[in-house]
Amino acid sequence: MVFPPSLRQLIAQLERLPTIGPRSAQRLALYLLRRPEEEIERLAEALLNARRLTRLCEQCFFLSEQPLCEICQDPTRDRSTLCVVAEPRDVVSLERLDQYRGLYHVLHGLISPADGVQPEDLKIRELMERIKREPPQEVILATPPTVEGDATALYLARLIKPLGVRVTRIAYGMPVGGELDYADSATLGYALSGRREL
Repeated sequence: MVFPPSLRQLIAQLERLPTIGPRSAQRLALYLLRRPEEEIERLAEALLNARRLTRLCEQCFFLSEQPLCEICQDPTRDRSTLCVVAEPRDVVSLERLDQYRGLYHVLHGLISPADGVQPEDLKIRELMERIKREPPQEVILATPPTVEGDATALYLARLIKPLGVRVTRIAYGMPVGGELDYADSATLGYALSGRREL
C-alpha cells in the first residue's frame, strides 16, 4: 500500500469495525484526514468517554452510566411485563415504537452451538434469578426469527413456564432471518402486538 504508516494503521483499525471493509475503511480514513483537528479530537474524546463510562445495567443488562439504566429507574414503567431481547440495539428498536412500556432483559447474544455460544455464555442465569425474585405476569421473548433466536426462545420458555409465568413470543410479522434493528416501525409494532403464547 502506498499510504504512509500512520494512515495504514488507521485504515487497519477502521477495518476491524463491523460492516466496514477495506474500501470503506480507506474512505473513512481519508475523510477523517480532511476534518479539522478539533473535530477529530472531539470524536476521539467521545469514543474514549463512551468506552470508559458505559457499563451494563445491574438489573436488565442494557447500557448505562449508572448502576441502573434509565428504563429500570423509571417508576412509570409497567413492572408486570418483561421483554427479553438478544442485544442492546433491540431495546432501542422497541423503544422507538413507543408502544411497549414494560421492562427489559438483555441476553447479550443467542444460543448458537455452531458458534460456540452456550446458555451459560448469556445472561440467562440472571434472567431466571430476576424472575424468581420479582415474578412478572408476562415474559415476552423478542428474539429474532432465526434458527438461533427460535432455539433461544424455546430454551427460555422451557425454563420459565414451570414458574407459573405467562410466556409469549413476538409474532412473525418480521421476515424470517431478520434482525429487530433493521425492522421498520410498522412491522415491529405488528410483531409486538401480535405476540403469542409459547
